[in-house]
Amino acid sequence: MEDSKHLKKEDKDTKQEPLGLDDEIEDDKLILKSQDKGCKGYPVQKKTAIMSTLVKTVVEGDKESTEIPLPNVKGSILRKVIAYMQYHTDTPPKEIEKPLKSPNMSDVTTDWDAHFVDVPQDVLFELILAANYMDIKPLLELTCAKVASMIKGKTPEQIRKLFHIQNDFTPEEEEAVRAENKWAEES
Repeated sequence: MEDSKHLKKEDKDTKQEPLGLDDEIEDDKLILKSQDKGCKGYPVQKKTAIMSTLVKTVVEGDKESTEIPLPNVKGSILRKVIAYMQYHTDTPPKEIEKPLKSPNMSDVTTDWDAHFVDVPQDVLFELILAANYMDIKPLLELTCAKVASMIKGKTPEQIRKLFHIQNDFTPEEEEAVRAENKWAEES
């Protein structure tokens, strides 16, 4: 009889619900691999890596998966994305108000995030592509807000110069576009 009681207790203890991603041991690691040749990958805590909806989907689809290839992301950019995710694992990102109230990113978001996107244009655009590919909505919103802050209050000519965009309109075409969109300049 004592064995029967012990067996029932064991059955109860072993019939646990399977762990979800949020319930798993926090020190579980994933390896995020960039497009760089010979990249051995970057170890990241699973709870940090799943800020990326792409990574979360891969892990949910294959629970044994520990290496996540990210062929559209360069190593230098992936390291920055990982730094962003690590910082925001326990510090939720501040929601960015739209439209932007200021061209100064420190007025729009936290100082950490403002400093994070204070990078050269090519890096900023690579971060936008990586955030979009990896589906990290707060990072995509932050990087796009940085671009919006760069063009806020600027004329089309200033924007073309800033982003090295060639004006391929004739003066007549440009005037027609301005006339069609006069409402946009009124605000």
